[in-house]
Formats: sequence, C-alpha cells, structure tokens
Amino acid sequence: MPIKTAINTWIDDNKQKYIELLQKMVQQPSTQGNEKQVQSLVADFLHELNLVVDVWDLDGERLQKHPYFNATRTAFTNSPNVVGVLKGKGGGKSIILNGHVDVVPEGDHAQWDHAPYSGKVADGKMYGRGATDMKGGNTALMMALGAFQSLNIRLKGDVIFQSVIEEESGGAGTLDAILKGYTADAAIIPEPTNMKIFPKQQGSKWFRLSVPGRTAHGGTRYQGVSAIDKALLVNEHIKELETKRNEGLKDPLYANNPIPIPINMGLIKGGDWPSSVPDLVQLEGRIGIAPNEKVEAVQSELQQWMELLGEKDAWFKEHPVQVEWFGARWLPGEMESAHPLMDSLLSNFEAVTNEVPTMEASPWGTDGGLLSQVGNTPSVVFGPGITGLAHFPNEAIELEKVFQAAKIIAATVVDWCGAAE
Repeated sequence: MPIKTAINTWIDDNKQKYIELLQKMVQQPSTQGNEKQVQSLVADFLHELNLVVDVWDLDGERLQKHPYFNATRTAFTNSPNVVGVLKGKGGGKSIILNGHVDVVPEGDHAQWDHAPYSGKVADGKMYGRGATDMKGGNTALMMALGAFQSLNIRLKGDVIFQSVIEEESGGAGTLDAILKGYTADAAIIPEPTNMKIFPKQQGSKWFRLSVPGRTAHGGTRYQGVSAIDKALLVNEHIKELETKRNEGLKDPLYANNPIPIPINMGLIKGGDWPSSVPDLVQLEGRIGIAPNEKVEAVQSELQQWMELLGEKDAWFKEHPVQVEWFGARWLPGEMESAHPLMDSLLSNFEAVTNEVPTMEASPWGTDGGLLSQVGNTPSVVFGPGITGLAHFPNEAIELEKVFQAAKIIAATVVDWCGAAE
C-alpha cells in the first residue's frame, strides 16, 4: 500500500483516540504561567512514541540578552517548552512542526454556551478555550507523528515537533527553542487559518505616544492647551499613516484584506481632574509590519511621521509627541511561493480535500517570523482552526478539519523529509 494511503487509513481508524487527546489538552486551562499540566500531557505522548524528548523551563537570562526577546515576564519556572525529535535516517531535509499551548484568558463565562474548559463535543465540533487556537492544530501534528511511528515509516530527514509557550505574548517559547539549537530546513505552523495556506505573515509592534498639553483651571480652559484635543489630532494623523502604508502594499495575497497592515489604537488615558485642562494624554497602539519589512524600519517611519505634526499644528513644533516602543512584538515572516515545500503542501491539500487551496497572507503575527528571521527556517502557516473563533467566547474547532490537516501535513512531511528504504 502506498505510504500516503496507509497514513490516511491509519488516521481514519484512530480518530477517537485523538479526539480524546485533544479533549484532555483543552481541559487544561493553560493560560500564561499555567502551562505545565498540558505540557506534561504532550511530553507523555511523545515518550510513548519513543521520540527523543526535551522538556525545559525557558532560560530567562538567555532570552533577555536577545534583541527580539519580548514577554511580560522573565521568569518561567513551571512553564516548560517541550520538543520531540523523530530522528531521520540521514540524507533528507529536516522540518519543524511548531505549535503553542498557551491560551488567552477565557473572559466572561456567561458568554459561553459550554464551560470554557469543558472540551464539549457536539455537532462535529469541540468547544473550549484553545480548541481552535491552537490545540486542534497541535493535535493534527501529533496525529501525523503517531502515524509515522505506528506504521513504522522511516524518514530520511529529522522531524522536530515543538510544543511551545508564550506565543500569545510575543513568542519567547519559540525564540528559546531556536536559541537552544532547534532549527530546520523548513517549518509548518498549524495556527487557525480555516485550512487556508498563509505563506506570508504580518508582524506587529506595540507603541505608546505621549501627547503633551498645558494645564489650567477648567473655568479658564482657554488659558491652557488640552492634551485631549491634541490627541485627537494625533489620532487622525496616525490614520493618514495607515492609509499611506497600505496604499503602497500591492501584494496579491492581501487582495481580500481591506486593511492589510493596520494601525490600531487600543488604549487612551489622560487627565487627572474634571475641572483641570489635561496636560498629558497617552495613546497606545499596534502597528502592522508587512512580510518584507524590518521592524526597525517601521519604527523609524512612525517616528518620522510624528515629527510632521508640527506642519499641521504649531504646538507640536515646541511640544513634540514622544514615541516609545514597549510590550509585544511579532516579527513578520514569509515563504517564497516557489519554495518546494509550498508545492508539496498545495498538491497534498488537493489530494486530500479534492479542492483547490486558498492562499492568503496572514492578518496577524505568528511564531513563523521568529523561525524565519532568527532561526533561518522558512515557515508556512496552515491549520484547521476557525480563525473567527480564536480568542472569542464559544471557541470551537471542526474535528474533521483536524483529521484533514493531519493527513495533509503528514503527506507533506513525507515528501519533504523523504522516505527511507
């Protein structure tokens, strides 16, 4: 029986086992700092497959020395990464299968139809925080590994499965895996893409704008300068930059995205008394970074754009807006459309689904940017999750899509790594 046919049959025959595995993973509330239990499940699974398994708490000291380190914490005790290596026979290309187990908080439980960590199965879907983002994708990867080992399929190249933490807060888990030496010739990341293929992923960076004013009594507000009024001008100025940046982006993979690289203003704070003119307003936002851009160049562009405010309002000539960069950062990444892994992924998608795959550029950042730029590992994002339910109440995943993704990814790994005699 051909290898790919045998893999597909095995996956069809083992669906229930992996539904139960996914359910156990979803039932672990692996928010930041609480990842140990779900990672123990992953490590146990990898040991059962007789992979070479590495479990370690992230090295905060090592990470803080790296220019692309970003996280809301620097100590990672009891928050381990897990890597399992399926060693190849030699002579083939290696691949990383990367997925994160950290999830965002579940929010108001009253907005959920089922308990957020129930793992409830109904109507062909599994419900729960993390089901779609991205424990369902991780399960597809683990199912591919299970097929290789159960069917005694020996590959020429190494398969490196990475179960990482901290993706939701900037990618420290994947960065530490890279710094520990886990890189490869290519990578697949099964983030929730609705089975679309994302060869390009935008990056993003958080920023803070401090807008100055001059305080005065509210009864004589005309003697002051309201930082709130000035902040409104700054906000409009930012919108103009967003328009300018997106007008210059002609990538056809963004054709269906109305704002490919948005600038989102997400927080505003200022003033300290209703009867005083506010002398400071701070705006915090997120700027999108196109796949072919460098973070440093985008930071410079925003800084220079703020310096143009003085041409619109003389106040800013003597009282410029201060720009700070803080918090989360996701590097952009891309895999060339002519990359041989793309050819394999596209053909295997059609073979499994009997449909032509949709290719787009990701509207959000992933750990693919770190793998591509820091690990020199070209990465493509493709997974079974429902994009529109990531981070939402009633998060869910279609179970049949998990199995389809497992078949497609397993076949692509066989093509890429090569089957040994």
